[in-house]
Amino acid sequence: MSAVADAHAADHHDHGPAKGIGRWLFTTNHKDIGTMYLVFSFAMFIAGGAMAMIIRAELFQPGLQMVEPAFFNQMTTMHGLVMIFGAVMPAFVGLANWMIPLMVGAPDMALPRMNNWSFWLLVTGSLILMSTLFMDGGAPNFGWTAYAPLSTTYGPDSTTFFIFSVHILGISSIMGAINVIATIINMRAPGMTLMKMPMFVWTWLITAFLLIAVLPVLAGAVTMLLMDIHFGTAFFDAAGGGDPVLYQHIFWFFGHPEVYILILPAFGIISQIIPTFSRKPLFGYTSMVYATAAIAILSFLVWSHHMFTVGLPLPGELFFMYATMIIAVPTGVKIFNWITTMFRGSISFETPMLFAIGFVVLFTVGGLSGVMLAIAPADFQYHDTYFVVAHFHYVLIPGAIYGIFASVYYWLPKWSGRMYSEALGKAHFWLSFIGLNIAFFPMHFLGLAGMPRRYADYPIQFANFNQVSTIGAFLFGASQLLLVFIVYRAVKSGPKADAKPWEGAEGLEWTVPSPAPYHTFEQPPRVD
Repeated sequence: MSAVADAHAADHHDHGPAKGIGRWLFTTNHKDIGTMYLVFSFAMFIAGGAMAMIIRAELFQPGLQMVEPAFFNQMTTMHGLVMIFGAVMPAFVGLANWMIPLMVGAPDMALPRMNNWSFWLLVTGSLILMSTLFMDGGAPNFGWTAYAPLSTTYGPDSTTFFIFSVHILGISSIMGAINVIATIINMRAPGMTLMKMPMFVWTWLITAFLLIAVLPVLAGAVTMLLMDIHFGTAFFDAAGGGDPVLYQHIFWFFGHPEVYILILPAFGIISQIIPTFSRKPLFGYTSMVYATAAIAILSFLVWSHHMFTVGLPLPGELFFMYATMIIAVPTGVKIFNWITTMFRGSISFETPMLFAIGFVVLFTVGGLSGVMLAIAPADFQYHDTYFVVAHFHYVLIPGAIYGIFASVYYWLPKWSGRMYSEALGKAHFWLSFIGLNIAFFPMHFLGLAGMPRRYADYPIQFANFNQVSTIGAFLFGASQLLLVFIVYRAVKSGPKADAKPWEGAEGLEWTVPSPAPYHTFEQPPRVD
């Protein structure tokens, strides 16, 4: 490892940082690449959010007011794809690029040139995906899951470009995952054993193995779609001896671990923030590591809970129902540990801690509705309704996106050397928190009453809850513009950050005393 470190150090010392646009095009510096990932993911977050605003504006009242049903379907599809592959996953990769080398005492990522390449593949794949909006027939209109035969027999011409973009985005993510694994396994500072690594590093290590395991499955699924469309195969065409349900099995074997890929890094972020602002070490560090690994393993055994209504045999339904309920156990362990870390701690409620607590509370709501969806006979009522939309967004917005927001506020002083406005940060939290709940909590009632998702029109009895939901969605969306202002203002003209910006937090997670271990869990480290 020392030879690699010396080579990196020499490279950065001899040549210095590149100037101008070349600095960003050709950089191999993990901090620059992390920044590019974060900026690009936020741009995609705004684009995906604009698509959500179109969806909610159309649903403000019954009837067709703003867009045609065909374009509405394109928006529902593109919103999901852009948010998952363009916003959330790249944001976590950006955080990994910035923080993992610092946390393990490495000079850079293990494969810095591949790091640059993976970022530009992300940009390329995302632009190809977005370009489908301008093609004849419009963007993909079959939902982000791309179920056959909707995507094969009835999909627009842009389906082929959608498949191409998924391949490129998958390659980018696999390269990033390989980089993370190589860095963590090979480049830790002397004395940093695996069980001394910060939780963010642990969750990303496990996430990286998940990515490598499941993205080839998605690649296989969309390749079979491509062959059904262009090469006369019938993998998913019943008329030719295929089976559309086969696609669902393959897709969800990718899709359910993917949900945890979007969540596990946030678990690590929250496990860094709550101890800092509770002034206590993380409770149950070892159990958190094993719970994370258990969630990752069990995520491969629950995929058909998305498919209870396709006609699974009864033993299959029972297996997936019980497996889904079991996966709630390690998740509950993590929530218990976070709450116990806060218990009798000297808590202060700065913005990162507010988002962390919001994460714990609202993610628990999403988890409880997930247990409801796991009950196979009940799922026949909930399936493909707005109850599923509510559940999914209560998991992913407080889970993934609140985790990203919390990390930005927590580490921005380290990244930029400047502090943000605490008052504006808290305003952003409360606007986001209130907007989120107004937007998505009524969807539980809509779903239980039977309103199906992905429809541009609906009967009059669903009007009131839809109006409330739309108002909340616009409040949540508008509050994210405040985040842009907060970060820009902090970077450009914010007050200089102290060496220990979180007063009384003992410098937790702040400085890497290389070559000694970065973090020990017997007592909070002191930074003099």
